[in-house]
Amino acid sequence: MAGTNDTVADDDALYVLTAALLTPAQFPSLLGDDYPAACAAFALEPYAEGYGLVLGQDGGGARWTVVVEDVSLVAVAIAAWDCGMEYDLSPDDRSVVCALPGWPLPVAVSAPGVAAPHDPLPDPEAEGTDPTPLAPPDTDSWGPAQRRMGADEIAHQWAAWREQLDGDPAFGAPAGAEAGSVSRSDASTGTDAEAGSDAGAVAKAGSEPRADAGSGAGTDVRAGATAGEPAGETPSGAHPGVRRALAEARGYLDTPPPPGRVRSSFAPGEARMLRADGPGWSLVARTDDIAFILLDEEPGEVLPVGRGTELPGLLKALDALAVRPA
Repeated sequence: MAGTNDTVADDDALYVLTAALLTPAQFPSLLGDDYPAACAAFALEPYAEGYGLVLGQDGGGARWTVVVEDVSLVAVAIAAWDCGMEYDLSPDDRSVVCALPGWPLPVAVSAPGVAAPHDPLPDPEAEGTDPTPLAPPDTDSWGPAQRRMGADEIAHQWAAWREQLDGDPAFGAPAGAEAGSVSRSDASTGTDAEAGSDAGAVAKAGSEPRADAGSGAGTDVRAGATAGEPAGETPSGAHPGVRRALAEARGYLDTPPPPGRVRSSFAPGEARMLRADGPGWSLVARTDDIAFILLDEEPGEVLPVGRGTELPGLLKALDALAVRPA
């Protein structure tokens, strides 16, 4: 992989600001629909063991991303920070894979006592072969990155989104007494690194769950109801994009997708929180409840899907093939 001639730590101190995991089960979905796509943002081989991403500034304030092999160390640091504890993240030089200029994710903080965050100046000795500084994907307008961020936020704030449908008989009440509890999606790092993935990822467009877009009460989620069938003439009555997304998700059961395309994380009770992505769509669901789908073709819209008779089986099957945190 093309990187700097020396790691940041060799030339100057790196003031660590935040970190993220890059593994099949946990990666910033801002970067891609699956783990290999996220690795491609760094020109990294998608090894099963994964990587840790350490984001910081050097003594001159320049942004750097250091990729390390010590995933466990980075995971411990993130867990400590999430609990409000201090943790000195100092990876061993031997675990450093490379150091790249820039940050691939938005970072809301900066190191005190140094210049404002900026991309490092090109190395004169590199003769123009320096890697292009990393930068977060553009989320100012609706697109794949913002769609995935929106799905992550629904997973983080499941209770708030689910409650908006509680009075709609088409979607019933959440299963179990704890169905409204907030569950954390393992797609996020839980750090400042994804400060941009807040409710604004969806709410910026003024959207709320659109109850008429999913499969209504007593209807089936039909994976086959996609090609050549007008929405109003199918038993499901679902948005065509929703039917397409569910059909492609069901296709994963026959042809397993790339690692990380379907991820399963903790949810209250015996349920699991599912996150799945595909070309132009993202799905977030609880295995004991309904699903929400976001589409590239529907900016800012959140489309709920009722359980019907087929969704429960689909969610159970997706959970069986999903990758999970170690």
